[in-house]
Amino acid sequence: MNSKISEKDKKTWEEFLSNDQKLPDKDNIQNKTIIKRTRSLDLHGKTLDEANSIIENFIKKSYEEKVQKLIIVTGKGLHSDNEKDPYVSKDLGILKHSIPEFVRNNEDLMKIISNISEASVKDGGTGAFYIFLKKR
Repeated sequence: MNSKISEKDKKTWEEFLSNDQKLPDKDNIQNKTIIKRTRSLDLHGKTLDEANSIIENFIKKSYEEKVQKLIIVTGKGLHSDNEKDPYVSKDLGILKHSIPEFVRNNEDLMKIISNISEASVKDGGTGAFYIFLKKR
């Protein structure tokens, strides 16, 4: 390593020290546009009526609190009793299918929702879905 400092480096260092401009603290920068608030709700074991009421309140409250992404876990319906009842649709009685349908048919909720999509595997896969809320 060279222990001599060149004149150019000395001059650059002196200019830096005399400058009043502050350098940004890269470790302390928080870009608020990148931070997305996410909440999740697990509806396992709920009846359809309970789940509809819970999801409606959850979406409205999350929108008021400026949450942008909701993860709704319904389960896959593997333990549903609908298989035993011949008068109940095998798909529509299961929360997995009924909850997204309830939300899509609710005009008040759809005014504050920008998108509904299936969740990725890490968030529950086919047993969950995302709701993306509009910005307030």
